Amino acid sequence: MNPFKEILAATIAEKLENHSPKEIFELIETPPNSDMGDYAFPCFRLAKVFRKAPQAIASELAKNVQLPEPFKKAEAAGGYLNFYFNRGKLAEIILNKVLQEKEYYGSSDEGNDQVVCIDFSAPNIAKPFHVGHLRSTVIGSSLYKIYSHMGYECVGINHLGDWGTQFGKVIVAYKNWGSEERIKEEPIQGLLDLYVKFHEESEKNPALEDEARDWFVRMEKGDEEALALWKWFSNETINELQKIYKLLDVHFDHYTGESFYNDKMEPVLKDLKEKNLLQESEGAILIDLEPYGMPPCLVQKKDGSTLYATRDITAAIYRKKTFDFSKCLYLTDYSQNLHFEQWFKVIELMGYDWAQNLEHVPFGRVTHEGRRIQSRKGTVVLLEEVIHGAIEKVSEIIEEKNPELDNKEETAIAVGVGAVIFNDLSHNRIKDISFSWDTAFSFDGETGPYVQYTHARAGSVLRKAAIELENWKPVINGAYLEDEVSNQVIRQMEIFGDAVRDAMKKNEPSILTRHVVDLAQTFNRFYHDHPILVENIELRETRLALVMSVKEVLKLGLSLLGIKAPERM
Repeated sequence: MNPFKEILAATIAEKLENHSPKEIFELIETPPNSDMGDYAFPCFRLAKVFRKAPQAIASELAKNVQLPEPFKKAEAAGGYLNFYFNRGKLAEIILNKVLQEKEYYGSSDEGNDQVVCIDFSAPNIAKPFHVGHLRSTVIGSSLYKIYSHMGYECVGINHLGDWGTQFGKVIVAYKNWGSEERIKEEPIQGLLDLYVKFHEESEKNPALEDEARDWFVRMEKGDEEALALWKWFSNETINELQKIYKLLDVHFDHYTGESFYNDKMEPVLKDLKEKNLLQESEGAILIDLEPYGMPPCLVQKKDGSTLYATRDITAAIYRKKTFDFSKCLYLTDYSQNLHFEQWFKVIELMGYDWAQNLEHVPFGRVTHEGRRIQSRKGTVVLLEEVIHGAIEKVSEIIEEKNPELDNKEETAIAVGVGAVIFNDLSHNRIKDISFSWDTAFSFDGETGPYVQYTHARAGSVLRKAAIELENWKPVINGAYLEDEVSNQVIRQMEIFGDAVRDAMKKNEPSILTRHVVDLAQTFNRFYHDHPILVENIELRETRLALVMSVKEVLKLGLSLLGIKAPERM
């Protein structure tokens, strides 16, 4: 919670009967420009309660409220009560707070004793990890870090697509056209080629589809040959996936894919039956959801095999028993909206009140040159190629502009990977993205490398100042930071915690990417307008304190997005 808004809310609530500080807090706004105040309380909702005009209420409050520090005045204007900071005092409070709290700045304990499960990434085994998988992976990883910063205990789950009819298809293709040597040599590409080959051949010979279903049924019934091939394909794919996750610096607490729930589905199906929720239709088992405006939820095919919904229902029940989550997030593209609505409703019909704590976090699709990315057609752009392409481009830029840079390879990886992640997270989550090789590695404008460079620039200033940062306790005089540009930097840092909290509440990391770009831009204006290493010791230390604070907040913001902040670039 923003401490300054909390102070204001408590102050205003003292003068208003039957209005709690919490209610007031939710009404306080940030005006579009500083001329209209730093915070504003709208009085329009109070007009009916007090039977007075909003302007009259605002004027009365302006006379009666006791201004808390660090506010210097309150003015009534157009039905609003506008509050103005004492800029110098605010600067001293914020800089001291940032320098003291560092990586904990903007954090909260509101999530204490609450567990959030985050189901993200979840690529399919025996298929390539393409750019379409990046969204779930980096959004989920960032939300994990953001929720953790707000005090929640997070459980990151990679619910791998390691079960289903697609394995029957790959097995059929392997037995007809595959070779062990090819799979060992190029696991992902070899398995993708077989998957594409199956779909090409099945269009000419539909009987192959039945053969694939038969192989999957054999898997579910424990057939040794089927399971041995499945396990081999799975291990080869996971080894390749680990390389990508290592590059992205993405980690999971659990790799419990769909196959993990094979021996846990029977009790769930029995429970559904005992609760009279199951119906039979042409040999298949389903749950009727027509009364809720949805098609039926199929949980067992007529051949006895299970489906995504069966495994998702089982997984949710297992996670609630194991982790006792207060919230469980599922990150997939919006094409799966109906799927989640259906099985969330099934959980509710089973009598579990925690169904309301299941939340689908949908995101837009990634297309390539206007076409959907589809493994079965082979229209994929491999994520590994994109990441290595970005790293290679950064390496070329470093060789051209800063060939003497230490740790060139490490920096190129940090900046290249950062560019790819930031490019994705800077888009509103729900928007579709059209992947283009021309824009994938953009380093100009409002990008990850721009924010990273600003962080490195702040570090360069501090190195030139030749101070012992570990033990440095600057003398800060806020009077030197009351100008508009300095105040904008301070205000950006002041509302950093709000941006993190807002990103968490909306499950929207793009709010944080926008904020770190705004902070970088305001700092660069400050850098160009204000000499820092001046002779006046007090002015010098105050401005250096601002530089160091910005560096800390940029580093923290980038880390919450899953991006490293190099010291030099």
